Amino acid sequence: MSKHQIVVVVGSLRRDSWNKKLANAIATMGPADCAFHHLRIDDLPLYNQDDDEKPAESVKRLKGEIQAAHGLLFVTPEYNRSIPGVLKNALDHASRPYGQNAWAGKPAGVIGASIGAQGTSMAQQHLRNVLAYLDVPTMGQPEAFIQVKEGWFDKDGKIADSGSRAFVQKWLDQYVAWVKRFAPGGPLPVSSDSGARAKSSESAGATRSK
Repeated sequence: MSKHQIVVVVGSLRRDSWNKKLANAIATMGPADCAFHHLRIDDLPLYNQDDDEKPAESVKRLKGEIQAAHGLLFVTPEYNRSIPGVLKNALDHASRPYGQNAWAGKPAGVIGASIGAQGTSMAQQHLRNVLAYLDVPTMGQPEAFIQVKEGWFDKDGKIADSGSRAFVQKWLDQYVAWVKRFAPGGPLPVSSDSGARAKSSESAGATRSK
């Protein structure tokens, strides 16, 4: 069975990153017809337009993996009310040189986790602005600004709390449906319960910032 290939972009290099843990947990919750692959961004040089004609091998790999994907999943922390520099660097690399934007047309979802009460709301908004310019169709609803703490993940790396797990599962179901709308063969009909699922994010107090 052919699978929808989802490229996962984690905006953190920290070994014990909450967002890396969240990305790994989400991958275990996906349907059988989706495969999740983490995009490596830690070995990219700082973007320099002088290198556009002779990009590093890591940049070629980055763009190739994005171009081969059916969907993009961004899982990012928030640094100083914006996205991390390492994530912006990857976005810049794969969008250049002009006219060779690897991100364009790839359906995306944006989610993130933080120990702060506001989750990663500002970072997600800034990221959405960049993705809009890069012609990336990004799922607008439901949103997920996740507040985490010790014990949020169990010893196996899965989401421990049943309510939080159900909230993330509903978000993931909507994201997968979004990706499939852009699959070869034409868009799928929009789920009739999308509004109900969007509203569910409002009541997920354990996982949604207030």
